[in-house]
Amino acid sequence: MNATLLKRLFRAIHSGSGQDVETLCRRIVDEEKKLGHERVAEDLGLILNKVSGSKSERQPASSTQAGALAPLPTSRRDSAPLFHEVTLGGLRHDMVLPPAVESRFQRIEKELAARSRLATFGLKPRQRILLYGPPGCGKSLGAERLAWNTGLNLLKVRFDTLLSSYFGETLTNLRRVFDAAAAAPCALFLDECDTLARSRTERNDVGEVNRITNALLEMLENYQGQGLVIAATNLDSSLDSALFRRFDEVLKIPLPAISEIYRLLTTTMAALPTEKSIKWKEVARDMDGMSCSEVVQVGQNAAKHSVLEGRKTISAEDIRFALDEIHERLHQAP
Repeated sequence: MNATLLKRLFRAIHSGSGQDVETLCRRIVDEEKKLGHERVAEDLGLILNKVSGSKSERQPASSTQAGALAPLPTSRRDSAPLFHEVTLGGLRHDMVLPPAVESRFQRIEKELAARSRLATFGLKPRQRILLYGPPGCGKSLGAERLAWNTGLNLLKVRFDTLLSSYFGETLTNLRRVFDAAAAAPCALFLDECDTLARSRTERNDVGEVNRITNALLEMLENYQGQGLVIAATNLDSSLDSALFRRFDEVLKIPLPAISEIYRLLTTTMAALPTEKSIKWKEVARDMDGMSCSEVVQVGQNAAKHSVLEGRKTISAEDIRFALDEIHERLHQAP
């Protein structure tokens, strides 16, 4: 059973907070379900429902809602949220990856699901994950996919509120972020982590930058939560070399190969039928070198063009229109 939840339950009992006790009990029931202990979860749920029912008969319902036990942390200066939370229902999870990369994603997910069995043998699952690759390759989607397949909400760090010009405040905010991630199972997502982890050997760095990098390294190494910490970056050369050693898994997300471009396109346009005359190999070759996000955009724009033209089938002309459109935009980009 989740040791963090048990500790919080005992603290809630000691403080006499009935609402917090009930919230934690429900989280324990959910945790048992995730571990596959269906019978235990069912028995605990029945007991909890009986207790809740008898309590509601004796006293009016509290206006405090379950789940208010641990509000997300905010910036100390202006109370702005340090996270953007994405619950399971809002997560994207369909990815098209090369087989070797896909198998490494699956291994992370399987290990976290089997953490209790691994613990029996003194083993720990991979929990600290670094994703890197060119812009648009699917790093953010990879973080969402990992959260979805492990049943965790995604907490995406907001660097606009985390970073502060005031001395020491960024470090304080960073500690609050990791404390929140350790308090309850979640997938903590540090997108563009090079914002925090620039190499300490860069000449223009000041002492505060070094302190932030050192603190991040320490917090990653000491992370004891039940979920995942996922970091993503476009650039690996500017990252502090010590950062790579703090992760259990470092995954490069490549640009899609021609076979993956075909799968991405057909998946994106699955809502509409496509003409049988489309030469998919030629289309995919024309898109070689594009990022995942660009391929998806071509598929979406082709489908929209077909609908706007009053057709119910995507044609080769729709795909060519979308391709020309994105090529023109890429050519105009600075």
